[in-house]
Amino acid sequence: MLRIYTDEAAHFGDEKVSEVVAERARKAKLAGVTVVRALFGFGHSAHQHRHHLLDEDQPLIIEIIDEEAHLRAFAASLADIPGIGLITLEAVEILFEASSSEEHPQLPTG
Repeated sequence: MLRIYTDEAAHFGDEKVSEVVAERARKAKLAGVTVVRALFGFGHSAHQHRHHLLDEDQPLIIEIIDEEAHLRAFAASLADIPGIGLITLEAVEILFEASSSEEHPQLPTG
């Protein structure tokens, strides 16, 4: 899993960084991406990001799932986005994956 810590105020040109990353992940045909809004967070600058109803400086976490090699290549492709935020790569174990066409979740093979 690739995890990117950023915030809603982060822009790349006229677009929000989270939207740019999600669209690039879709175009790269990565297995899945989720953008999560956090309630509170701070980073190396110690600037506190808090959830406010009308505030656009809320912390975001972008999680992307795929094979390690694909995630490493994708992370490298984000180098053109200045100030994107902290990017981490974590090993995950997929216990099951439910498909919309299946009634019951299937355990992964291999």
